[in-house]
Amino acid sequence: MKKSKGLWIILIILLILVADQALKIWIKTHLMLYQEIRVADWFYIRFVENNGMAMGIEVVAKIFLTFFRIIASFGIVYYLWRLLKRGFKMGYIVCIALIFAGAVGNIFDSIFYGVIFNDSPVFNEYLPFETATLFPPEGGYSSWFQGKVVDMFYFPLFEFNWPSWIPFFGGEKFVFFQYIFNIADASISVGIIVLILFYRQTFSISFEKKKKICS
Repeated sequence: MKKSKGLWIILIILLILVADQALKIWIKTHLMLYQEIRVADWFYIRFVENNGMAMGIEVVAKIFLTFFRIIASFGIVYYLWRLLKRGFKMGYIVCIALIFAGAVGNIFDSIFYGVIFNDSPVFNEYLPFETATLFPPEGGYSSWFQGKVVDMFYFPLFEFNWPSWIPFFGGEKFVFFQYIFNIADASISVGIIVLILFYRQTFSISFEKKKKICS
């Protein structure tokens, strides 16, 4: 039973990683930066990149954080192994696997993309269409651990302008949901949300040494 659970968890992780990286590579090699594809009024594929860090922290800090995330990922692997060994509920283990797979998906971008891709040209309808190249002969746009994370899912479900009489925001445009994310981000978010909603007690119990929760 434990072996069967382990195989399912490995399969889930691999599926998320393959889907995440396949879509990111397709986006990089088929779209220009900031170019978008309209799927519906409330759903766009919009190619953006980010440093994987908030507020534009310097490169050295980014490298440090990437190494920290790699170490944390090994910690999650060990945690998953313990959960399987102790017979925890499959639903809870899947939540942790989703968080792990999402984290690794974005770490992969940070480690490799600066080396295996050249720069993505910024979209301009008046300029020739040109995309990034995978494994360019002239080399990548950066070095190891300095790659940018690729995002593409944009869901502007609704938008409006704040009334002019509202302090600070008056007259400004509001878009919900304005954040752009990828499969790895979605995997992390789903894992955390389900864990908080249904497995808060299990999370606490999982750090006890002897107690088991069998499926």
